[in-house]
Amino acid sequence: MHRLPYILLLLLITSCGSNRKTTASSKERKISVAAADNERRGVTKPSSTLVSKPKNTTTYNTKVDNIINTALTFSGVRYKYGGTTSKGMDCSGLLYVSFAEHDIKLPRTSIHMAEEGKKIRIRDIEKGDLLFFKTQKRAKRINHVGMVVHVDGDEIKFIHSSSSRGVTVSSLREGFWNNAFVKATRIL
Repeated sequence: MHRLPYILLLLLITSCGSNRKTTASSKERKISVAAADNERRGVTKPSSTLVSKPKNTTTYNTKVDNIINTALTFSGVRYKYGGTTSKGMDCSGLLYVSFAEHDIKLPRTSIHMAEEGKKIRIRDIEKGDLLFFKTQKRAKRINHVGMVVHVDGDEIKFIHSSSSRGVTVSSLREGFWNNAFVKATRIL
């Protein structure tokens, strides 16, 4: 019985989330996810400051914004390894469900998602692109994924599910995520 807490702690550390150290910048970070909050309350028109309105009304931009808004509706959902519901989600489960709701099939795991789409340079990242990470010091393969929800110059914000915070929006500028970043791909 005394081993159970250690086993649970070990599972939490090695899961899809991170073993991130809190930094001053992550404590100061404040993110508004109005689209998710409004959708939960039944408001149909998203008013998120994170998801900018499409520059034009192409099908591409509309589809990307719809997928992002679907992901944002899960903001605050707790982390659960292998989870794909509002009761708990892991990083790849969040994207798997968000894309599937708009008839786009993705593999179920982050390592397999990383094999899909076209690799893009960091300066070419746009909303809807996927970001891949190695969150453990000696990780030999990708174990975390997020989706870009906002790009403003060199500020890239992405939604993901981490073991420490659940479904949340983070910045690629944050030291942990910047250091763990491996590559970006475009699915759409």
